[in-house]
Amino acid sequence: MSGDLLIRGAEVDGAPGQDVRVGGGVITEIGSSLRGPEPVLQAGGGALLPGLIDHHIHLLALAAERASLRLGPADVAGAGALAAVLRDADRVAPPGVWLRGVGYHESVGGPLDRNVLDRLVPARPLRIQHRSGGLWILNGAALAAVGADEAVADAVERDTSGAPTGRIWRGDAWLRGRLPNAPPPLGPLMRRLAAFGVTGVTDASVTNDAAQAQLFEAARAAGDLQQRLMLMGGGALPASQAYRTGPVKILLDDDGLGDLEAMAATIAFARAERRPIAVHCVTAVQLAFTLAAFGTEGSRPGDRIEHGGMIDAAAAPEIARLGLCVVTQPSFIAERGDQYRAEIAPDDLPGLYPCASLVRAAIPVGASTDAPYADPDPWAAMAAATRRTTPSGVVLGDAERVDGETALGLFLGTFEAPGGPPRRIAVGAPADLCLLQTPRAPALDAPSAAHVRATIIDGVVVHEAN
Repeated sequence: MSGDLLIRGAEVDGAPGQDVRVGGGVITEIGSSLRGPEPVLQAGGGALLPGLIDHHIHLLALAAERASLRLGPADVAGAGALAAVLRDADRVAPPGVWLRGVGYHESVGGPLDRNVLDRLVPARPLRIQHRSGGLWILNGAALAAVGADEAVADAVERDTSGAPTGRIWRGDAWLRGRLPNAPPPLGPLMRRLAAFGVTGVTDASVTNDAAQAQLFEAARAAGDLQQRLMLMGGGALPASQAYRTGPVKILLDDDGLGDLEAMAATIAFARAERRPIAVHCVTAVQLAFTLAAFGTEGSRPGDRIEHGGMIDAAAAPEIARLGLCVVTQPSFIAERGDQYRAEIAPDDLPGLYPCASLVRAAIPVGASTDAPYADPDPWAAMAAATRRTTPSGVVLGDAERVDGETALGLFLGTFEAPGGPPRRIAVGAPADLCLLQTPRAPALDAPSAAHVRATIIDGVVVHEAN
């Protein structure tokens, strides 16, 4: 439902004291001393920005995280602490309830399998998601509950005797139909995102399909999904007024890249659907494979590289030649940088999740949080892009730092063109807006969600700071 509003005394594109009139969810007038019957929002000199778009997020996984045990390196210090957290949760949870852990990394307590988990939680079903998002580890009770012993599925890893190890690789779709949990509510999550000034999100889950789309449609109808939404997915998606249909997502793993013919078939499917392509590229191997495929099959506007975890100087010109966009996640440096330092060759560290060098190469660069695999706060991602510091304060890739204005622009591209020209406050533009507490310059000197005063979607105020 679109709204009418008069925003008074805002800074717009550096000009203070501007009034902005909204009618029917669209900006209709910008000037000074405007008057009218609309509800008034006093800006108090704060900057009025286009609403932020998170160009790569996983909404259902992020909503489910609220009811999950956080087991990442920042949350659990060592194997003993992991055991204590799991045993305590097992003790207090009602009988029969599954336990769900997220964010696990081997630096916490080493590799996990069913045997390790059975020693910690022997009777209750338990599943733990690896920080990468590509692996679930289940204990024996959980494996029995999902029928893993009898399952014929490539996702189920087995030992030399044929028994499930407990590791389920890229098995979200396979698990989904075998788990008892109801879909998590989206309302609390979307209100949290609104408090960050987020007015649009692209759900980048490869598992999005008709059933997932129905969940988003239901959330929209219930008023729990106010942000504009674009859905990626690995296959066909039904058309809907509840969301935009986004790129066809291609998920690559180093140990299962497939072949160029299979990649070509997926590209042909996307072209037949008149959809662009988004390819998961974290490693140099994945990127090389992707560029070879696009080099053979051709690229089109809207095709994009997700993550771009490792892009060296030789790859950047080819990305630019192909006209591909890169959607990166600066927060990974801020959250995981010290572990990268322990695991990755020193020569590769400065170029992790590059940003400034891509901008200099005229490559369109958008940003996202990739939540729940990083903090869902886009302002934290902006701060990370400007600082490039690890949790211990070490700078990774000083040459990849960007200024605050560039960092903000990473979230101001359109759904269809992340990294393209940033949206602006202009007559005729949708009234999807983020009002700050302060003028633009001081806010961008120290990016923080604390600067957000109000968030407006389609002319309706959906968040206002106390």
